[in-house]
Amino acid sequence: MKQLNIDRLNLEIHPDRSTMGAAAASRAANLLREAIKRNDAARIIVASAPSQDECIGGLAVAEGIDWAKVTVFHMDEYVGLPSGHPATFRSYQQRHLLAKVRPAAFHGIRGESDDPQAECIRYAKLLAEAPLDLVCMGIGENGHIAFNDPPVANFQDPLAVKIVDLDAACRQQQVNDRCFPDFDSVPGQAITLTCPTLLSACAIVCVVPGPRKAAAIHDAVRGPVSTACPASILRLHPDVTLYLDAAAASLL
Repeated sequence: MKQLNIDRLNLEIHPDRSTMGAAAASRAANLLREAIKRNDAARIIVASAPSQDECIGGLAVAEGIDWAKVTVFHMDEYVGLPSGHPATFRSYQQRHLLAKVRPAAFHGIRGESDDPQAECIRYAKLLAEAPLDLVCMGIGENGHIAFNDPPVANFQDPLAVKIVDLDAACRQQQVNDRCFPDFDSVPGQAITLTCPTLLSACAIVCVVPGPRKAAAIHDAVRGPVSTACPASILRLHPDVTLYLDAAAASLL
């Protein structure tokens, strides 16, 4: 394992996905245990993507976490998919986390709502009820965080949650990840937490494996802090650890 510090970003490069995911899960578990000890409760936002499987799987079986004191949010959801569709991010959370732990609450984004704008407002109110302790997230092939793609990312966004159009690179990634059979099957819109909402958490654990993420990692770590690569904003947060495998770090 190799460690780097770039701006305020802590970066760990691991030889493979397994060791990367285990390290990230260990860090996330420690942060949750600390938050519960400090506040008798914890609030966590969890990403929903195949890139997060190892981290979430490790977190779900970590010892010493009183999940009955943890409130779980997720960070985005497709607009228009029925609630039981296997590609919804609530379905991902059910399979990978909620089937293994019983949190105090899981707040799902209702992408099937007849009024997506009202759903954004509802979810923003839930997020605002108390500080957020931890975000477990990834970075997209186009540098997005949640569904803040380069065309719609705003580092000073006045909204906590918003509706966005997904750009072509983002939709293609969902096909690459085998979440959808083809490009046209991927919904064109989603509800996403905004960049300021994600960065409002006390700590961020960011997990990024695979060669298709290498260019985005290079731009996020070595390029300017810019919405051209939304993940670059992570370098300004006071407590972010970025976990990479060798393939994702190959252009560094």
